[in-house]
Amino acid sequence: MGGIDHLWAGWRSAYLDAATSGGLGGERTGGSLFERILHGGQPDEESFVVHRGERCSSILNAYPYTSGHLLVLPNRAVAELEELDDPEMRDLWLEVRDAVAAIKRAYRCDGVNIGMNLGRAAGAGVPEHLHVHVLPRWHGDTNFMTAVAETRVMPEALPVSWRKLRDAWPTAATRS
Repeated sequence: MGGIDHLWAGWRSAYLDAATSGGLGGERTGGSLFERILHGGQPDEESFVVHRGERCSSILNAYPYTSGHLLVLPNRAVAELEELDDPEMRDLWLEVRDAVAAIKRAYRCDGVNIGMNLGRAAGAGVPEHLHVHVLPRWHGDTNFMTAVAETRVMPEALPVSWRKLRDAWPTAATRS
């Protein structure tokens, strides 16, 4: 058997078609996938941009491990961590902090995974634009589908995840 299969999720096809055809911003060659999403002019609820910052932003993962799976990234394509300037590095980790707070508030999860895959050999799906995965986890959230059938079942549509996280995103007044 190969990698993990995913159950059909037709509600995501419009997003994926737009992302791969350049419809989420510029032509297909006009920047990284994430730059096209961030700078494409689509409304955030259609491009699933949860939060936009001056230097870094957060978007939903189009291929989530679980509902609420966010990608935190610099607004410009940077492949390597050491290529970030100091303000970008600071903003990236502040954005990760806010993403964790939003996930905890929106999903009432038992834990949070945070991770990066730098370079194709490390498993990066978009190696030219680094991003931090931030996703909720629950006790016992692995089930027989992943373990036996190598398939994930997504219980929530991306627009629902987007709304939950957008509503839960911290503001200056809610940060502790």
